[in-house]
Amino acid sequence: MKFKIAVASILLALTSTAALADAKNPKIGFCIDDLRLERWTRDRDYFVKEAERLGAKVYVQSADASEQRQISQIENLISRGVDVLVIVPYNATVLNNAIREAKKAKIKVVSYDRLILNSDVDAYISFDNQKVGELQAEAIKAIKPKGNYYLLGGAPTDNNAKMLREGQLKVLQPLIDKGDIKVVGKQWVKDWSASEAMAIIENALTANNNKIDAVVASNDATAGGAIQALTAQRLQGKVPVSGQDADLAAVKRVIAGTQAMTVYKPLKLIATEAAKLSVQLVRNEKPAFNSQYNNGTKQVPTLLLKPIPLTKANVQVLADDGFYSKAQLTAN
Repeated sequence: MKFKIAVASILLALTSTAALADAKNPKIGFCIDDLRLERWTRDRDYFVKEAERLGAKVYVQSADASEQRQISQIENLISRGVDVLVIVPYNATVLNNAIREAKKAKIKVVSYDRLILNSDVDAYISFDNQKVGELQAEAIKAIKPKGNYYLLGGAPTDNNAKMLREGQLKVLQPLIDKGDIKVVGKQWVKDWSASEAMAIIENALTANNNKIDAVVASNDATAGGAIQALTAQRLQGKVPVSGQDADLAAVKRVIAGTQAMTVYKPLKLIATEAAKLSVQLVRNEKPAFNSQYNNGTKQVPTLLLKPIPLTKANVQVLADDGFYSKAQLTAN
């Protein structure tokens, strides 16, 4: 009897030690929408650096804009026994089954930048995307308070695109109701594609005899496509275009005056905070959530970060933060 008790005590001690080891050195699966885009490579690098500083090991996967590949990668990370999954969803609506399997395996799930819908996720971290939409609309409204507007949305599979539109309309709707602003068209852009955005604005310009006074574009890729279409009609710089992400090409357009603004979301901030949040969940610590979002399944505890509007007047903040060097900002 004493021998059985001793064996049981040893097994319990070993189990406790293993649990402590997992908490001390968590395994994180970071499943990213598409590492072919500049923005996500920066997130990855900042995230991995902070996670490793905290004692975690990170396994990075890129879905390359494929929902099936992302689902397979999540399943692979589950089988590898990660402690937490951090997911930038390509399609926010199709991950329910994969996340259900993660929860069965006692794996924590963090929705990164984009809210995963209809799934039991443990946490969501992002910049305030409705606020980003407000900043975009406010900047364009300040330049063109009246006229024909085109609303160029993001990917219809990305819940952020809908949040951005909500923020944009919060600013614009009173002027639309008043008759100062006429929305001559609005369209979502598959995969946030610059080439599709260009084609949409080309068609819009033709349909409206070039009488478009402003384009509220939801990110820098779609802004770039819109500006290509405007340039073909020699309207670049005359029609204000918004954006977000502070992509280098977009920042140079802001400096040149062909793009009115972009929104800077300090990627080092979101990535390092996400790494901390992931480790805290594994260690059963309490993250400093400041909001919550209903994703169709639950009220998801949320950490919202503050975006920064950038115009030609304050692009220097990117160099001050080390996001770009002065040489990058001034190079042709």
